Amino acid sequence: MYTWDPEEYERCSSAQQEWAMSALSELSIRGDERILDIGCGDGKITARISQLVPDGSVLGIDISPDMISFARRRYSPVIFRNLRFEQGDALDLRFDEEFDIVVSFACLHWIRDHLSVLQGIYRSLVPGGRMLVQCGGRGNAAQLLDTTSEVCLEESFASYFKDFQFPYFFYEPDDYEMWIPAAGLHTVSVKLIPKDMVHSSREALEGFLRSTWHPYLQRLPVELRSPFVQEIARRYIDRYSSPDGMIHVRMMRLQALAEKQPD
Repeated sequence: MYTWDPEEYERCSSAQQEWAMSALSELSIRGDERILDIGCGDGKITARISQLVPDGSVLGIDISPDMISFARRRYSPVIFRNLRFEQGDALDLRFDEEFDIVVSFACLHWIRDHLSVLQGIYRSLVPGGRMLVQCGGRGNAAQLLDTTSEVCLEESFASYFKDFQFPYFFYEPDDYEMWIPAAGLHTVSVKLIPKDMVHSSREALEGFLRSTWHPYLQRLPVELRSPFVQEIARRYIDRYSSPDGMIHVRMMRLQALAEKQPD
């Protein structure tokens, strides 16, 4: 498990929040649902969801104790009365027909075994309940990851990546078309959605890398992490500069909507 910096993630994950809120519009939420958010991170998306269900409730879970502690401090139950956070593992969902909706945003690409997650979601949903998942899909951040791989081969860093394996699991719609029914769910839609992550400056891109590139950074000694991030950003900007002066990162999100059939 990687160590997360919740404050830095909160500052550098506005795109993930925007994409999540856009995806939620597909659910036509009534306002009284019980919702589970898997991989809630710093809690800002989960808190926004809680405002959509004033007569319902929202539980955010995350495997990172630091993220959960941060979310509890940031979103006090005194103000967010229908919202709570608990440490939990997407691969070990211990709920029995407790939720009308289960969602997960920018989380599952950290996990290899999506079928087990989907089976846990099936158990967690009431009959007639719905699931919405969005995570990195095939081709996500390909140019930025290619640039990162090049920097890993540089003399200053190469010794730390000798046995390194690609850390993300970017699946395709065909994978989910198999796994959703195998988990007992009914597929509503599965698709890849191209997204443009825009950074206004080199510093903003570096902040994104520091907040999410943990599989790379946590292999390096602390004194090499900033030079590593700076070199990735320098090469990426040199290679993919845009006439509008902004820094664009091509992202690809895998989005799946499914439901548990009524009894």
